[in-house]
Amino acid sequence: MKTTKLFILITGLAFSICLLFPPIITDARMHGAGGMRGGELGLSTIVDDLPYQKLSKEEKAGLIKMREEEKLARDVYKNMSEHWNLRIFTQIAFSEQRHMDAIKSLLDKYGLADPALATVGLFTSPEIQELYNTLIKQGSKSLIDALKVGATIEDLDIKDLQDLLKQTDNTDIKIVYQNLAKGSRNHLRAFTSQLSMNRARYKAQYLSPAEVESIINSPRERGMVDENGKPIPLKRGQGRSW
Repeated sequence: MKTTKLFILITGLAFSICLLFPPIITDARMHGAGGMRGGELGLSTIVDDLPYQKLSKEEKAGLIKMREEEKLARDVYKNMSEHWNLRIFTQIAFSEQRHMDAIKSLLDKYGLADPALATVGLFTSPEIQELYNTLIKQGSKSLIDALKVGATIEDLDIKDLQDLLKQTDNTDIKIVYQNLAKGSRNHLRAFTSQLSMNRARYKAQYLSPAEVESIINSPRERGMVDENGKPIPLKRGQGRSW
């Protein structure tokens, strides 16, 4: 028990120290006090200003999948935050809610039914439900396991978003997916940094090991991007990061 408390204390202190060095844990999808909604509003405005484009079956299925997958991330992080009382989970859970909102705006725009259930931890997709149950069980074993669960979710998100980007030619969908993927890369950096501080490593499960290493060894990404992943020049009143 003493060892566990000491471990949690050390990890908490390490995370607090990281706050002094934004490239480690500051998330490009998050904002400072007083500006949390700027990027969200900027992205929504960009998406709303784009014309409607016909959706393929693959595009519809992709949006529904990502709505559930972002809920999976949010719900797991909420659970891990309550279980381990570590700030990284609280912060990233907030970001995942914003990701859910971004996908919801596309569902609303195209008149698609929302698959996300209101109850935390419950999912329409049996596959997502099974994955949630597995991740919660794993993340409850130890703080290291919880951080690995976080890295696993971001690994999965990035891989799925990469695949879905190849299946869509709709500009608004691509913009949202590109920004979600960028945010997930920043989250993967945050979780692997925490693991490294605790002398642990994350083993790639969805992306290739080379892709994961490339992401975690590259700088934190800032600002919103366009459908090709290139920085978007922001207009007055739009947020500066996503």
